[in-house]
This record gives sequence, structure tokens and C-alpha cells, in this order.
Amino acid sequence: MKAALWRLPLVDETQPPSQTAAPGHPRSLYKLCDLDSNGESMKSVLWNPSGDGTQLITLSDQHLKIWQLNADAQAVEEIDTTVLEGKGQPRFTTGAWNPHHGGSQVATANESTVRGWDLRSMRQVYALDNAHGQCVRDVDFNPNKQYYLVTCGDDCKVKFWDTRNPNESLMVLSDHSHWVWRVRYNHFHDQLVLSSSSDSRVILNKIVSLSSEPFPHLDDDDDDEEHRETHESSSPPADGVIATYEEHEDSVYAVEWSSADPWVFASLSYDGRLVINRVPRTEKYKILL
Repeated sequence: MKAALWRLPLVDETQPPSQTAAPGHPRSLYKLCDLDSNGESMKSVLWNPSGDGTQLITLSDQHLKIWQLNADAQAVEEIDTTVLEGKGQPRFTTGAWNPHHGGSQVATANESTVRGWDLRSMRQVYALDNAHGQCVRDVDFNPNKQYYLVTCGDDCKVKFWDTRNPNESLMVLSDHSHWVWRVRYNHFHDQLVLSSSSDSRVILNKIVSLSSEPFPHLDDDDDDEEHRETHESSSPPADGVIATYEEHEDSVYAVEWSSADPWVFASLSYDGRLVINRVPRTEKYKILL
């Protein structure tokens, strides 16, 4: 029913690990505090991606709370909260912090609806009603386009949205045959989108038409008329599946891009299998060249 905030130990590879470091020692792992959930199931804990690493939010069944680390980073204080209200006691299922707008917005999902919240007023700013035919399992924001996000759910679909027009999705992918648990934009190249599902597959899609670079790059130095004509006459890259990964034998509940290498990603399935993969080299060069 709770979440906890822990401090990871500082790693000094020149010294042997200490097995007897006291709590609070920089070489020890220790718990700073618990994050209360009002007795509800805790759904998610998210750090502010745009801040200085001192602010986080928690999502429990019906509460969205903002927490602030104190000056010496030894404890947190609850600074604001809002309650999800509606017919039938709706419950949060997941959420994502918008990396744009100065970290002032988050998106949450409850059942088939996605809601956007302004953390300055704790009020709803948009709603994707019936975003999916069944439960929404995950939400992720495009890192390069501030109004774009992607969702996935139990209707086996992945959908792309512009929050300025919440009544209709921009694109729908139906590549999976069972619940889609996780969807993730690449942190550097937003045309690369990963999804994982209970069909035991991870699918890497190329969604160029909705990316921040929808057309092939042309350098300013490429002013040769013949070279430009070649670019203009060539058809733009098409959207579609780049690769399907089937190394898992059970439901794939998580997939994440590396924060250090834009071409590496990991997936984790119910049976405990962790798989590391790379974007195909041919696709990598298409993006870089």
C-alpha cells in the first residue's frame, strides 16, 4: 500500500565494498522515508524530468500527490494533492510526467480515459475520453513534440494523440494480438517507438509521419541542384514495423530504452527473462545518414 524513497550508495570502484556501513553513510543503501498512499494501492512514483531532481509525484487509487525533497535531501514533504472523482469511484492505473511545459503537467490513466493535469492548479486541462476500448495500460510523451503522446491498452492497440485535439487519435497501430502493457518513445529519435504485450512479443515501429523529423535531412552544404532533385524525387520514409522480437516465452510487461545509448533497449517478461536488443543497423544508418 506504500512506496518508499531510498538513497543509493555512492560507488567507489577503487575501494572494496563495505558490508557494515552505518545507515546514512554514503556507501550504504538506506531508506529515507515512506510515501503515504492513504491506505490505497500505490500505482506509480514519478520524478519530475524537467526539474532539479527534488520533486516527485505519486499515484495511488484515487490520489495524485506532489512531494518535495527538503534542502538536505533527507526527507520529503507533501506539498499538494488532488482526488480523482467520478461515477463508480474511478481509479488511477498509470501516469506519465510531461517533459515539456517546464514540468508543470502530468497525464494519468483511469480505465479507458487519459487525463492531463496542471500541477500548478491541480486541475484537469484535457481528457481523452474512451481513448481505448478497454483499460489504458501505459502513456508516454513524445520527447521532441510537446503536444504529442502515445497510449496503449487492453484492446491490443497503440494510439498516438495530439492533446490539442483530444477527440480523435492521429494514428492507431494494431500489431499485437493481446493486451499491450508498455509503449515507449525513443529518447533521442522519436520516430522509433517500442511496444510490449501479453502476446510475448516486443515490436519496434517507425512512425516517421508523426515525428519531429518527418522528412529526410538535407544539409545546407548539399546545394548541388542534381543532389537536391534526387532528394525531392525520392519518396519520404514510410511508417511501419521495423522488427518483431520474440525471445520471450511469457507476457512482456516492461520495455525501456537505454538512457545512454539511443540504439539499445531492454524488455522484461513475467517469467523473469530480461532481454537486451539493438535497433537494426540498417535502420540506424537510415536515421543518421
